[in-house]
Amino acid sequence: MLKKNYFLSLFLGIFAFSNIYFSSETIAQDDSKTKVSVTDIYSNRSLYSKNLQGVDWTNNGGFYTRMDGNAIVRYEIKTNKAVETIFDGNASDPKINIAEYSFSDKEDKILIQTNRQSIYRRSYMAEYYVVNMSDKSVKKLSEKGRSAYATFSPDGSKVAFFRKNNLFYVTLSDMKEVQITDDGLFNKIINGAGDWVYEEEFSLTKAFDWSPDGKNLAFVQFNESEVTEYNMQYWADKSQLYPIDYKFKYPKAGEDNSTLKVFVYNLDSKDKKEVDLGEDKDIYVPRLEFTHNSDILAIRRMNRLQNKIDLIHANVKTGETKVVYSDEDKDGYVDFEYTQDLIYLKDGKHFIVSSERTGYKHLYLYTMEGKQVRQITNGDWEVIELLGVQEENVKMPLLYYISTQDSPLERHLYMVDLKGKKTRKMTDRHGTNSVDMSKDFSFYILTHESTEMPVNYRLYQTKGNLLLSKIQDNDRLIKTFKENELPQKELSSFKNRNGETLNYQIFKPLDFDENKKYPVLMHVYGGPGSQLVTDAWAGGTNDLWHGMLTQKGYIVVTVDNRGTQGRGEAFKKATYKNLGKLEVEDQIDGAKFLATLSFVDKERIGIWGWSYGGYMSSLLMMLGADYFKAGIAVAPVTSWRYYDTIYTERFLQRPQDNAAGYDDFSPITHAGKLEGKFLLVHGTGDDNVHIQNSIQLQNALVDANKPFEMFYYADKNHGIYGGMTRIHLYNMMTKFVEDNL
Repeated sequence: MLKKNYFLSLFLGIFAFSNIYFSSETIAQDDSKTKVSVTDIYSNRSLYSKNLQGVDWTNNGGFYTRMDGNAIVRYEIKTNKAVETIFDGNASDPKINIAEYSFSDKEDKILIQTNRQSIYRRSYMAEYYVVNMSDKSVKKLSEKGRSAYATFSPDGSKVAFFRKNNLFYVTLSDMKEVQITDDGLFNKIINGAGDWVYEEEFSLTKAFDWSPDGKNLAFVQFNESEVTEYNMQYWADKSQLYPIDYKFKYPKAGEDNSTLKVFVYNLDSKDKKEVDLGEDKDIYVPRLEFTHNSDILAIRRMNRLQNKIDLIHANVKTGETKVVYSDEDKDGYVDFEYTQDLIYLKDGKHFIVSSERTGYKHLYLYTMEGKQVRQITNGDWEVIELLGVQEENVKMPLLYYISTQDSPLERHLYMVDLKGKKTRKMTDRHGTNSVDMSKDFSFYILTHESTEMPVNYRLYQTKGNLLLSKIQDNDRLIKTFKENELPQKELSSFKNRNGETLNYQIFKPLDFDENKKYPVLMHVYGGPGSQLVTDAWAGGTNDLWHGMLTQKGYIVVTVDNRGTQGRGEAFKKATYKNLGKLEVEDQIDGAKFLATLSFVDKERIGIWGWSYGGYMSSLLMMLGADYFKAGIAVAPVTSWRYYDTIYTERFLQRPQDNAAGYDDFSPITHAGKLEGKFLLVHGTGDDNVHIQNSIQLQNALVDANKPFEMFYYADKNHGIYGGMTRIHLYNMMTKFVEDNL
C-alpha cells in the first residue's frame, strides 16, 4: 500500500519535492547521546548497502550488461570484467540520461528510456530513443510527447507504446507512427494500460502484448466512465492563490469498477477483434499474454470477490475461447499476485501454474487442453517464486524456484525436475536469497543477506553450482555499524493466546544490560501477505531509525501476526472477512509477552506503524489501551469503506456482503476507547490511503473528547517525502517517542 506518486508534476512540474511545514516551531533533536541522527539516516550513504544496478543477460550466456554510470556496459561472465561499452549516454548525440534500457530479441537495437516522469506507484511517462547497433544511429521514438511502456515487437522491427490513453506503434524502418486506438480519454477510456486500482493492487501498468509473430497486438480497454471520481486539492506554493483540484477515478469498496474489453489488433488488416470474456461483466482481467503459439492468447479472469480465477485460451483467428484452468477458494480468496506464476513450455503442449490448493503454494503441470499432469512440488512449505524453466541442454526440463523449505524466515534457491522427483538445494548460507538467472539458465547472480551479513552479490555457474566470482559485497557495513553503535536484529518467537508460534525481531542497545528496565517501541505492519520478520540485514531506513532509538535507551520489537506470509494458507488467510481482530490479538499478546521479560519496563510499551501499520497502531491504542502507553499512526486506513475495491474486497468481500467486517474493527468505531498519547500523521496529497481516513478519525476522536496530536504534510503522497519532509517527520516521531515513552 505504500506508494510513490508524483502526479502533480503533470500540472506544475516540481511540487512533489516541495518543502512545506505546518509547525510553528522547529523540532529540536537532542543528538548528544547518539552516534546517528535522523539527518544521517537520510543523507549518509555509508550507512547503506551498495546495490548492483540492473543486470540484463545477453542471449549469449557468456555475457551480461549493466549500467555503469550513464553507460550500458557488457561484462564477460567468467572474468566478471567489462569488455565493451555498448552505449554511452554522455557521448551520444543528443546526450541522453539513461533511466532504463531494453534490447530487442535479436539484440540489434536498444530502447533507451529518459526524462521519466512518475505518475502513481508504477505508472510513468517518458521519452524514448532507439539505438541501432549496426550503425550506432540514435532516433527519438516519437516527437509527439512523452509515452509509456514502449516495447519492441518480437522481430525488433516495431515498437508499441501507450500515450494519452491510446495505443500506438512505430515502424522503425521509416519511423512512421500508427495510432491503433483513438477513443482514449482521461478519466473515461484507457487503451493498453491499467487504471489506478489495477496498477496499485494487480501491479498492472502495461496492458498490451505482442504476438510471437508480430502480426497482432492484444490489449485491455478500461472504461472508467461509471467509476466515481476522488478529488484532491493541492496548495502547491505560496504564490498559488487558489488550490488546484486533481480528480481521478478511484473505486472504493462496494462501488463500480471499470468495465473491461479485450481486443486483438491485426497490423495488416487494421481490424480490432473483441475477445469474449463471458457473461459476467463485473470481473477482473489482471493479466493477458500470448502463448508460444501466435494464434492463442492467454487471459487471466477473476470474479469480483476474487475467490476464483480462470485461465482462458482465446483463438485470435476464430474468436473461440476456452477455460483451460481454474483455481477456486470457496472459503477464502485466490491470492493472485502470490500465485500468478504461469509458464508455457516450448513443446507447445504444457504449461506450469502455481496454487495454494493444498494449503501451501506449490507448482503444477497441465496440458494445453487443461488436464492436470502432476503436482511438481509438495510439502508444508511455500514456493515463493518460480524463477523459470530450463528446457534446452537437459534430459528433462528443470524448474528453479525460491522457497521457505528451510524456514519461513529464510529464502533459498532450489531446483526440481519436471517430474518432481529430483530436488536440489543450491544455496548454503542461512538467510535471504534472491536470484537473477541468465536466459539460458547457465549462470545466475545470487543476492544474499542475513542478520549478520549485509547484502552481497555472487556469480555462479548453474552446472555444478560453481562459484565464479564475488561481484560485490558490503562487508564494510559490519564495521560501519559497530563504529556508529548500530545494533543488528535478533530473531526469536513466542506463543500467542491460542498456542500458535509467532516470530519477532528485536533491536537492543549495544550496551544492553539485562538487569536494567528498558522502554519498548513496537513496530507493526501486519497486513495480509506481508512479512517483516526475516533473516535479513537490518539496513533499511526504518531499521536505522530503530537502531538510533536504541542509542537513546529504547528496545524496538516487530511481531509478525496471523495474516502474514511464509507459513501457509491457513495462517495467512485466518484474517479473512474480519481484518483487525486476530492481528490486534497477536500484537497485544506480543506486548504481554514482552512485559514478562525481566529487562522490559511494562509500563512503557509503545507502538507505531505506517499504512496498514497505521491502521494497526490506531486500533491498538484503543483496543490495547491497557498495554500501550503511546502510539504513532502514519497514513492509516481508519475505515476499509474508504479504501479501494480490489484490495479491500479480496479480504472482506463487499460492504454490502459483510458490513460487520468493515465496521467492527474500524478505529473510528473505537475512537472513544483511546487512552495514552497518540500522534496521527497524514499527507494531504495521498492518492492511495486518502486523507479522508485521518479526517474522519480526527472527527471521531474530537466527538469522544479524546486528546491527541495531529500533523498534516501539505501535498505529500502516501510515502510523505520530498525536500526535508522525511527528516522533519522522523525528527517529529523521535521527539514524540522521547516525550511520551
